[in-house]
Parts: sequence; structure tokens; C-alpha cells
Amino acid sequence: MNVVSADGKEVSKIEGFPKVDTKGQGGMLDVALDPEYQNNNLIYFSFSEPYGKGNHTAVAKGKLSSDLKTVSEVQVIFRATPTYDGDKHYGSRLAFDKDGNLFVSTGERSDKETRIYAQKTDNYLGKILKITKEGNPFIGKAGFKPEIYAYGIRNPQGMAIDPNGTLWDVEMGPRGGDEINLIQPGKNYGWGDVTYGIEYSGDKINNGTTQKAGTEQPVYYWDPVISPSGVTFYTGNIEEWKGNLMIGCLSGEHINRIVMKNNKVVGEERLLADQKERFRDVLNGADGNLYAVTDSGKLYKISKK
Repeated sequence: MNVVSADGKEVSKIEGFPKVDTKGQGGMLDVALDPEYQNNNLIYFSFSEPYGKGNHTAVAKGKLSSDLKTVSEVQVIFRATPTYDGDKHYGSRLAFDKDGNLFVSTGERSDKETRIYAQKTDNYLGKILKITKEGNPFIGKAGFKPEIYAYGIRNPQGMAIDPNGTLWDVEMGPRGGDEINLIQPGKNYGWGDVTYGIEYSGDKINNGTTQKAGTEQPVYYWDPVISPSGVTFYTGNIEEWKGNLMIGCLSGEHINRIVMKNNKVVGEERLLADQKERFRDVLNGADGNLYAVTDSGKLYKISKK
């Protein structure tokens, strides 16, 4: 994990993190400041944690030193079990709501043998989780892990809370079927049974089922895909973008600006496509600018002219 100076000229590494499994899509996954960061210097981060002969998505917290060079008192607070010997679809995004609850997205680990876990509720794969003491839909219900907020999720590399406090995820489909989902407590988003995509081999998934009773439809989907990764709702100083959903796109090689009205998509604009970069994440800066990071190691600042 690195810290970049405000002028973009200095990059320094933070030391003290636990070992990560860097194979495939593994590594450090996301970072979020504690809502009380100014007082407690706590950061939360997700990563692919090696364990036994496999790995899993883990969430940890630690205290960042005042000089931003080391993290200490590191404690893993959540592990998305079962552990699996794979290297794909870890998720994982972190988002705090206004009440300080922590939402965590997890992938279903990609392989057909783990895909079925997305529809099962006795595990943490393919889920949106809410780490809190109360308020989850399945607490006390037999056969459900208490942290589960929603399930039937594929590969949720994007998750954010809109200005109204509504939770959204943006997830990669297989071949076709990248989705924007409005995440509601207790709902099943269908993956494993329902999709607008097909297998990478070209085969149909579940006989081509795109709708099924008891599962939620996406608010929007793409075919061909854009490979959405990190997302945020814009809060910066470009007036016409305010409240828009910004999506970093990998194979799509652009930042996708989504305009919504009454939770429906009414406009889409593709930004920075001329850069030919795989945009991994987008975030609002406290300075009113939008920042984006790419797989090639570039950090972009998108400012008002």
C-alpha cells in the first residue's frame, strides 16, 4: 500500500501489512478510512490471505502512524470462508454507511465448484456482508450466516453508497452480463442461476435463464462487457456530474459515467477512453477532484477545467 503526495510527485510505501497471496487476481484489494479516522488513525483493508493450502478474502484493521509510513496493531476482523485453493474473484470492496456499519463485498471464487456457494447462505462467498451488531436481515435465522446482507453475487469489484444512503454494487458478469445492482437487505441477486451472460466457453448458463422468481433483476447490464471494477458516486466540483455513478473499467479501458434518475439509468458517458488504460478504481478526493488508478500503475486526477 502506497501514499502519494498531494502534488503527485512522491510515492512512499506503508510497511507492516500481513502476508498476501498475490497469485492471479490476489493481493491487496481495498482500503477504507475509519469514519473516525481523524481521531483514531484506523484504516480497514481487504486482502487475499494465504491459509493452509488455499486462501480467502480477509478484512483487517490497523493504526496508521502519523508519518504515514507504518501500520501497527493489525487485526483480522473477518474472513470470507470457506478457504479455497484458487486465484480469482475475491471481491472485494469496503464501504462505511453513515451509522458506521461496514459493508464488505466478496466474490464466489470463479470456478464452477465454488459458484454454487453464491446461492447458499451457510458461507461467505458471493455475498454482500454487513459487519454490525444489529440490523441484518438473517440474524438468528437457521442456515444463514449472520453477517449476510445480500447474496447471489458473482464478482463484485465495485460497491458504493449513493448520496441518499442507498447501497449499490457493480459486478462483472461472465461473457456478457456485467451488472449494476441496487442492493437491498435479504435479497438474492441470482448469480449461479440467473445471468445475462454466457460461459467463457460459449455455453449457456442454467439453460440461458435471465429471470427467476425470488431473484432481483439488475438495474442495468452491459453486453458486450466493460469489466467494471471500483466505483464511486461523484461528489466533486464539476456540477453536472454530481451524484453520478463513476465506474473504473478494465477491459473497457475507460471511466464510465452513469446518470440515474429514480434509481434508473438514463445516461451513460465514457470518459478517458483515449488513454487506453485499465481503470482499476475511482475515488473522490477531499479537494473536489476525482482520482483514478490504473493497472499500469498510473494515478489520474480529473479536475474541472
